[in-house]
Amino acid sequence: MPIILPIIALCLGHVFSNATRTLPAVAVDLLTRDLGISAEALAQITGAFPFAFAAAMVPVGIALDRYGVKRVSLCLLAVAGGGAAMAALATGPWSMLAAQVVLGAGCSGMLMAPITFAARALSAPRFTLWSGLIQAIGNTGMLLSASPLALLIEATDWRAGFWACVAMAGFAAALVALVVPDDSPSARAPRSPMQDLAEVARIAWAPPMRAVMVIAFPSFAAVLGLRGLWGGPWLMDVKGLDRVAAGNVLSGVTLALIAGPALAGVVLRLVGRPRLLLAGAHLVSGGLVALILAGGPGAALPAALGVPMLPASWDFVLLLLFCLVISLQVITFSLIRAAVPPDQAGRALSAGNMAYFLGAAVLQAASGVAAALGGIEAALATFAVALVAGAVGFWVLSGRGAR
Repeated sequence: MPIILPIIALCLGHVFSNATRTLPAVAVDLLTRDLGISAEALAQITGAFPFAFAAAMVPVGIALDRYGVKRVSLCLLAVAGGGAAMAALATGPWSMLAAQVVLGAGCSGMLMAPITFAARALSAPRFTLWSGLIQAIGNTGMLLSASPLALLIEATDWRAGFWACVAMAGFAAALVALVVPDDSPSARAPRSPMQDLAEVARIAWAPPMRAVMVIAFPSFAAVLGLRGLWGGPWLMDVKGLDRVAAGNVLSGVTLALIAGPALAGVVLRLVGRPRLLLAGAHLVSGGLVALILAGGPGAALPAALGVPMLPASWDFVLLLLFCLVISLQVITFSLIRAAVPPDQAGRALSAGNMAYFLGAAVLQAASGVAAALGGIEAALATFAVALVAGAVGFWVLSGRGAR
């Protein structure tokens, strides 16, 4: 129990992070109207979140190892809460862009804080289980940004959603201050920032890490792309659902993103073969996105069945399966932990997480370009292709016979 409560308190920052970065999915039309921009431009603006996140990831990883989880977490929550307030007050594209940059930087350590704390405090088998549970708890933030925030936005406006996130950041900071023990590392020989950066680069380029970095690049990008940005427009603009109905669908599939990571640790312990599970999960996930597109207006499946398009229940089932399968991505944390000693855990885990969010930034921007050229279908296809390419690259770098 002394370990569990601090981990849960630290997870609240990850809940906040998931809520703020997926909130636009249920408010795209209102955001574009009030900010005076197109949906494609909004994709570019919100893409600044993962770019800032990825840019801050290395310094945050160094800080976690140098200053301890508690102090870094409190600083990040203060920055992120300020970013949410900036978003709530935004009046145009540039002020929203600035808010997304601050939010991304502030949220950059929200997952790594509890993961690093757990990596240092738990044995390898317990860490495998808890890495999934941490992701599961954090993903409840996506549940908050579905039906609850959709109802709040429908009753008030999108700004109220960001103000709710400000309150969430304040509550998380108070709890971290109360229950997380001071974990300042013991004194060691001073190191320059350049030495720290060089060590992070060495860790990231080490052979055990290269394959993980490759599969991490499209992995979270696909989750953020489907659940956080294009899922809402697909259900509302293409499938004809209203905002609350689309929010209900996204709430349902988010339950899979909560259950999936928790189950991933169990699956790994039962099946073994982490690399095969990772590669297979990403290949299957890419195929599921392709099947979603195959049920759209004028696509192959509805044409064969003689209907304009398949119902939203088709999308719900496939999105549910996608969220369950892609949740095996948490296996990457176990691979990273096994690759480095405990005193390098913060840096190594942050390097891996940087790949997650750099991929999210690049692919979200690419999906905006694709949407401008070929509509929402093209945006979703971007993620399907990236998932397959990442799985193949991971398998090749791991070695075909790798377990």
